[in-house]
Amino acid sequence: MFGDLMGMMGKLKETQEKVKATKARLSSVLMDEKSTDGMLQVTITANREIKGIAIDPSLLEDREQLEDYLVLTLNKAISRASEVHEAELAAVAKEGMPNIPGMDSLFK
Repeated sequence: MFGDLMGMMGKLKETQEKVKATKARLSSVLMDEKSTDGMLQVTITANREIKGIAIDPSLLEDREQLEDYLVLTLNKAISRASEVHEAELAAVAKEGMPNIPGMDSLFK
């Protein structure tokens, strides 16, 4: 019994280290999200950190339009980055979970 418990604790610690490494790696995964017409581009990491914004000069003439573009494009970028982030961490967590009957259904 204690051997199993010690094995599970070791596996959990290993999984924690893998999650930490995955989060660090996701900081270097860059994704570009563009507005539908390409006039605004946002670069974001899979950890949801904005790295850059490129704005077509014509958008600078209309503040309301620029604000709308920023909100829409940033939300799309954050949503996409969140999907990648969550999928990567879920894969690491699932890999490191002890084999407990019924737990597989939680990760589908």
